[in-house]
Amino acid sequence: MKALITAAFHEDGLEILKGHMDVLYESWKEKGKIYTDTSEFINKIKREKADVLIVEVDTVDEDVLSACDVKIIGSCRANPVNVEVDAATEHGIPVFYTPGRNADAVADMTIALMLAQIRHLTEVDRVLKSGEFFINTEEDFKNFLIRFSGPELGGKNVGIIGMGAVGFKVAQRLRHGFGAKILVYDPYVKEERLKAVEATAVDLETLLKGSDLVTLHVSVTPETEGMIGEKEFALMKPTAYFFNTARAFATDEDALYKALKDNRIAGAGLDVFDVEPVDSDNRFLELDNVTVTPHIAGQTVDVVRHQAMMIAEDIARYLTGEEPLHIKNPEVLKRAR
Repeated sequence: MKALITAAFHEDGLEILKGHMDVLYESWKEKGKIYTDTSEFINKIKREKADVLIVEVDTVDEDVLSACDVKIIGSCRANPVNVEVDAATEHGIPVFYTPGRNADAVADMTIALMLAQIRHLTEVDRVLKSGEFFINTEEDFKNFLIRFSGPELGGKNVGIIGMGAVGFKVAQRLRHGFGAKILVYDPYVKEERLKAVEATAVDLETLLKGSDLVTLHVSVTPETEGMIGEKEFALMKPTAYFFNTARAFATDEDALYKALKDNRIAGAGLDVFDVEPVDSDNRFLELDNVTVTPHIAGQTVDVVRHQAMMIAEDIARYLTGEEPLHIKNPEVLKRAR
């Protein structure tokens, strides 16, 4: 067997795979190559005689599967949206993936955005570095303290919308690390998760009305698309903050912008936007009550190792007859055995 790996992959994962097959590692991050042309990708797979594909941004669709002799697919994504899973299933090909691979990274960034926003970290950093920091009188000192005073996280009500892998880790950090009180809106949350962080499950309206900070951690589904709009922002306290490190699709961006510009809510921390990469003329960049990052919440050096080990270990399990832990189409295992 031979693996073609275009995903970012850690050497520890490569070593595991090398114990079972030949490996060609050409990470899109290091090589700067993304196969947007399906025919080019097919030619590459055929030329390398690869029957194991491990991808992150490249698409594996029916055209690829029909043209190539693929036996195993690994997708370094929390949800393998870059793979036509139904087509792979029809071909009897297992699709391994990496749920929760960057949950710690995104949870850390969520907390960082919260602290940066409520304590004015980016603004005060800019003021100091730009030379705007002048305190010549007691009045100057008083005004400076008022301008850059903010709330603590301890004791605050934090509303978490979506209690999946990321939402749960955010709740753990906030409850056990900062002493915040946790409200959760998630129709599918399990009771043991709520108990682990002493959280209270509520409906969405109650969460929005009662939270000092609201953070969004939902998956991409039809029912979550646009779930936070003008009506929902109107329910929030004028002193409340909104954070989104999940996906922009879940919010009405026009409504969010208006709520921030009109000071209907106190501020926001955003890592995701309707249009990405973020343009220099993005309207949120003009707002002083917003902390922004360019969809990097899940980007840490540790995530590369997490995803590599999850995929490599599952492929090794599969090849040695053990049950893989993270397979999107487990029904193919019954056919293979």
